[in-house]
Amino acid sequence: MDATYTPLPITIDATTKSISTTDPPLSTEISELNKLHRALLALDTPNQVPPPPAPVNPKRSVQINKLRESGNASYKKAAYADAIRVYDLAIRMASERPGWEASGLVREELSALYNNRAQAYMSQQMWPEGAIDAEVSVEMKKVGNVKGWWRRGQCLREMGRLEEAAEWVRGALEFERAGPEKGGLAELEGLGKELEAALAKA
Repeated sequence: MDATYTPLPITIDATTKSISTTDPPLSTEISELNKLHRALLALDTPNQVPPPPAPVNPKRSVQINKLRESGNASYKKAAYADAIRVYDLAIRMASERPGWEASGLVREELSALYNNRAQAYMSQQMWPEGAIDAEVSVEMKKVGNVKGWWRRGQCLREMGRLEEAAEWVRGALEFERAGPEKGGLAELEGLGKELEAALAKA
């Protein structure tokens, strides 16, 4: 079999050791590689070897919690745009955790943050944005996330997508009824009944 060698337009900076490319399709991968390299250099572990997945950076967790609380405070003051801005920062910080940290923690953090931002969008009647955030929240945490399920169902109803909303709530009830926690189910069940009634009239 003949082998084909295809050289790639990649260069490395002799000082910073960062990689660059003139090939647009490679840009994203190169950017992620450089980000990982910088994260490894910043480690204060012996020989800069990543720690096991259990320990997490407590400073990042504290900062994420502070941002979430700040966003919640803005939301309570009806400063919804500011709340969204703060949630954005918290989501970015949580999603940029190093890959060797526990993925379960990242999913838990992001689920709550996307859920909160969905509510802030809904308060401004930004239904598509709220629906997307609520769906992401549910993808991160399917069981024990009644608010996420409810919020997307409500957004879909507000957009007039009744059949999709009803199907979504049916799936939500299957997941939540099978879970260990039953808190908040009444509100979700109520939304389901309202959607079924609206569909029957239609």
